[in-house]
Amino acid sequence: MPSLINEFPVATCTEALAHFSSRLRFETDCSDVYHSQQAGEGGYLLVDVRSPASFAAGHIPGAINIPSRAMTAERLAAFSPDTLFVVYCAGPHCNGVHRAAVRLSGLGYAVKEMLGGVTGWLDEGLTLVGEDVPHNASKSAVSCSC
Repeated sequence: MPSLINEFPVATCTEALAHFSSRLRFETDCSDVYHSQQAGEGGYLLVDVRSPASFAAGHIPGAINIPSRAMTAERLAAFSPDTLFVVYCAGPHCNGVHRAAVRLSGLGYAVKEMLGGVTGWLDEGLTLVGEDVPHNASKSAVSCSC
């Protein structure tokens, strides 16, 4: 009996290259964002798509807050059509980031998801900023109210 891993045939190298290359067109991760920030590299706008209360409680440095429900043509008109939005939410347990990506791409903006969201950021040992951030912020303080 084949293992669950081999139940379906493995992709060819060509298929794997196309698949994983395609994923990188849609995703970035916490480490890439952090290192881009540290190097002073621009070219994107980091957006926390959680509620204003969750944002105030603690967010990634340099992020702005635009809840996914507030992503309208009128709200986004202030941004250049060539803006690359890097969006994040509370973490992998929340689909608010996907809702935001749908809205942004539907309005004609380029968008990437920052994998892991706030949970991933904290997993990397990075810190949050905000009004209510405890010095020892942990994943238990992460809330999703997209």
